[in-house]
Amino acid sequence: MQRKAVRRILPGIAMLTALVAGASGLTGCTSGSGGGSDSDSKAGDSTTVPAPPGKYRSLPSPCKAADGKRLKAMLPAAATLTEEQRVQLYAGTADTSYDGDRHVGCRWTAQTPEETRLLSVGFERVVSYDRSTASDDDKARQVYVRRLTDAHLPFPGPAATGSPGAAPGTAPAAAPATSPAANPATGPSAGSSTAPGPGASVPPPELGSRVLEGLGTEAFVDDKLSAAGASAAQARTVRIVFRTSNVIVTVEYSVQPSLPGTVPSSSETQDKARQLAQALVERFND
Repeated sequence: MQRKAVRRILPGIAMLTALVAGASGLTGCTSGSGGGSDSDSKAGDSTTVPAPPGKYRSLPSPCKAADGKRLKAMLPAAATLTEEQRVQLYAGTADTSYDGDRHVGCRWTAQTPEETRLLSVGFERVVSYDRSTASDDDKARQVYVRRLTDAHLPFPGPAATGSPGAAPGTAPAAAPATSPAANPATGPSAGSSTAPGPGASVPPPELGSRVLEGLGTEAFVDDKLSAAGASAAQARTVRIVFRTSNVIVTVEYSVQPSLPGTVPSSSETQDKARQLAQALVERFND
């Protein structure tokens, strides 16, 4: 009886052992296959290195960006102002800003019996929210190009070579149609009723809007005269926009004469605005 029982038990144990061994082998095979798949997927992954942040992480105070001597040259004060009023004039008025590290500005106004002069300075720090696709500098350049396009100036490059007032080093652009300023080669503008007599001074030619060279990373000037009749005073507004790394700087300078027939000089107005812009470039490079 015992031998028969042993003979019945042994085959059962052998079968159970075989089943357990097979299940273990199947499990091991599955685990090995999954491990190989994970290894392969990790090996195929490529890590995208984000572009470094822009050079500038904050912005200076625009109301203190220009020195007092330069402001006084651009904004002559009326002789009737008190010392307190002069201090207030050159202190400027800050623009409302909800993020001082991203966008700030300041404005000044100076009035005399002969004219009104306005000046504004604005700083915008551009940030790329996805530096895996574009750096802060790339985004800032996109903003600059949009403003260049809005000013109806050609994009600087090989295609713009030879365009009046477009590429660096080209001759000044022709006078705008609204400008009564004369060109020495052609005489007075069509709005003038008589030609200047002997010894009469001829107004300097219009410099016009154009791309600027040697100002920040890239820059342009937008020069406009208000539309007015020949007998009325015309206001000139010069706007200079330049980029330095990931910051866009805008300088806007306006001269509004009170005397009829007065036209602010293009060269003088642009020169003052550009000198201020150059000082701001140096301020950012400090």
